[in-house]
Amino acid sequence: MTTTMERNVIAKNTKITGQIVSEGDYRIDGVLEGDLTTKGRVIIGLGGLVKGTINALNTDIEGTFSGILNVEKILTVKASSNISGDVIVGKLSIEPGATFNASCKMKAPKVVSIEDGKKAAEKQNNQKRDKKAFK
Repeated sequence: MTTTMERNVIAKNTKITGQIVSEGDYRIDGVLEGDLTTKGRVIIGLGGLVKGTINALNTDIEGTFSGILNVEKILTVKASSNISGDVIVGKLSIEPGATFNASCKMKAPKVVSIEDGKKAAEKQNNQKRDKKAFK
């Protein structure tokens, strides 16, 4: 089964209050007061304003965010952005000129034990051997 990522837009001059749960990407050029949880990317555009909580895979911010921001992979903060609150990220990129008044915690990278590394290498070798056997 193939899944298609939807692209959702909260347009300029639109205000949403509440909780949004989605699997698709979001672009916010209006106002969101509430929570947004998605397995996709969130983009807060230049005129966008979010007050609340965002949980997302990746996030790009050009506008204003205030609240709790939890980004699994990469948070990109543009020069025009204004961020306040608590931020938890995998990786962080901030352009010069951005306003970043937040506590920030970076998630520790996954530590692979020697035993796990051996198992992964063995699995990879078995897959290579199986592919050669089918040729």
